[in-house]
Amino acid sequence: MLPSSPVVVGAAAVIALLVVALVIRRLRGPSAEARKSKRAHEAAKNRDPPVDIGETYEFGVTELTDHHSGEEVAVGKVEGFVLFTEDVPGGLEPGDVIRAKVLSFNEGRTSADATFVGRA
Repeated sequence: MLPSSPVVVGAAAVIALLVVALVIRRLRGPSAEARKSKRAHEAAKNRDPPVDIGETYEFGVTELTDHHSGEEVAVGKVEGFVLFTEDVPGGLEPGDVIRAKVLSFNEGRTSADATFVGRA
């Protein structure tokens, strides 16, 4: 025999609605923001990098992060192109403007590694 208490029936209805909402959301796919990010990434893969190996560029540091090597690197962009800059001095903070020399492109040429040259 199924419980017929209004509280139990109401709780079951709420749970059923939540399950249906989650299934619909899952079937809809990625969010609009995720789709926009993917399109931007695909466009970046199809364009020539706006930087050249061996050249020095000036840009603002957007963040400091740990590189897979364990070293802290400064991250910044030149015309939307991401540069990961190593050998950064202590005390560097997001918002600081630096100069860095491009050393190599990463796989897919959607970003590059650079070395710190100085503060701008």
